Amino acid sequence: MTMTNLEIDKQTKIAACIEAMNACNKCYVSSLKEYDLASLWESMKYNKEAAEICSFAAAALSRGTVFEQEILALVVKACEQCANESEKFEHIHCQSSVEACRRCAEICSTLSLTV
Repeated sequence: MTMTNLEIDKQTKIAACIEAMNACNKCYVSSLKEYDLASLWESMKYNKEAAEICSFAAAALSRGTVFEQEILALVVKACEQCANESEKFEHIHCQSSVEACRRCAEICSTLSLTV
């Protein structure tokens, strides 16, 4: 069975959310091990928020929520803010979070789930 463009679009968004969630969770946990923990505090908060929002979004999109556009708008906002804060740091885990969040925000803001 061949997937429709709509199904591919939805799967792309889910995959981007999962990738961002994983990168944000890794950044959060890795930041706990850094010596400059106080300077990373804002970044850690945004990484935790983005991870939780992306996790929720992936689950909601998977089940076909009627709130897709609202949830995706929140994903974009959370990922952009997380990337903006994390890019202030040169740690590999922070840069990975930046990349995944920027990619997720771009995918979730440009592809349309509506017919």
